[in-house]
Amino acid sequence: MNHVLDTKKLNIAIQGVPGSFHHQVAQQYFGENIDLGGFHTFEEVAKSVESGTADYAVMAIENSIAGAILPNYDIIDRHHLFVFDEYYLPISHNLIVWPGQSISDIKEVRSHPMAILQCKVFFAQYPHIRLIDDVDTAYVAQVIAEQHLRGVGAIASPKAADYYGLEIIASDIQTVKNNFTRFILLQREKPQLKEIPTKASLKITIQNQKGGLAKLLTLMSEHDLDLTKIQSIPVINKPWEYAFFIDTLIGNYDLFLLAMDQIRESFGEVKILGEYRNRKA
Repeated sequence: MNHVLDTKKLNIAIQGVPGSFHHQVAQQYFGENIDLGGFHTFEEVAKSVESGTADYAVMAIENSIAGAILPNYDIIDRHHLFVFDEYYLPISHNLIVWPGQSISDIKEVRSHPMAILQCKVFFAQYPHIRLIDDVDTAYVAQVIAEQHLRGVGAIASPKAADYYGLEIIASDIQTVKNNFTRFILLQREKPQLKEIPTKASLKITIQNQKGGLAKLLTLMSEHDLDLTKIQSIPVINKPWEYAFFIDTLIGNYDLFLLAMDQIRESFGEVKILGEYRNRKA
């Protein structure tokens, strides 16, 4: 699924450190020969692409269990980035530790709050283990490896265990085994369409009118658009007006374009954040 055929080494921005799920997606999508730019926040990731420091970014947008990462579409919008593709990664959470320990030796486990949430049932079996929120799954693995920490575990990917030389003492500990995270691929320039898109990410700002949202949804349905996600944010300096970030499947591309024109005429502003292929099986 390599997006770019150019032979130059690409700089890919991610949130997190090597060994993270973002790192895994970056390598699977763009190939092994990349320069990875790891940042603490999604905001910094977006800034790096907007400034041209990074060629592309990989950004998690929603998880099949924990739901959407709500601020990220707003970040994409504010930094004028475009979605050119999506990637669904099966998530395998594992308990990883400094080698030579058993689960009875582990007193605390640190990870990203979303990862901990997804593994609560597993840890209910081990009440002696304290669960502690941290900034990132792979970052905890990195700290354990650098400091040779004993009695401390991380919830992270097999890639993180391999990258930092740690040991997996419990595999696939997530409560729901069919667990996917959807990632989006971002760039600064508006992409040229190479094939007919089957999915779009939109920002639609509707005027303050009675039944406005219901009318908008009806119009989209009539144009063969199947919404997969919708979330609202208030419009700054315009009380009672809202912008909606929408992901929609496109049944017919000509009807999609017609719907965008009609929405602009009847409702307000339309910003197309990305048109791409639906990758969900």
